[in-house]
Amino acid sequence: MIFDLRIYTLHNNKFAAWLKLYEEHGHAVQVKHCGEPVFYATTEVGELNQVVHVWKYATQADRETRRDALMADPAFQAYLQKSRELGAHQRQECRILKSTAFSPL
Repeated sequence: MIFDLRIYTLHNNKFAAWLKLYEEHGHAVQVKHCGEPVFYATTEVGELNQVVHVWKYATQADRETRRDALMADPAFQAYLQKSRELGAHQRQECRILKSTAFSPL
C-alpha cells in the first residue's frame, strides 16, 4: 500500500472559494477515478490556509493508472481550468509514502 500525501497552501482571500470550487466541481470526479480519500482536511493550527489530503493506492502503478484516467477526464480538466482562473494556489507539495509492515493502514 502506498499513500499520496498532498498539501496545498492557498491565498487567504481565496481559501473558501477554492474549497467550494473543489467540492462542487473536483471532488466527485476525483473520487470516481481515485476512490475515496483516506482523509481530506484543512489546517487549524500551524501554517494556515492549507488543504491536506491523502489518497491510498495498491501500488505506484495503480496510482499512475488512476491519476492518468483522472487527468484524461474532461470534467476534471474543466475543474482544473476553473481552479487556475481562481488563482488560489500559492504552493503545492506531494509525497508518496509507503506503509510500514506494522501500520494499521
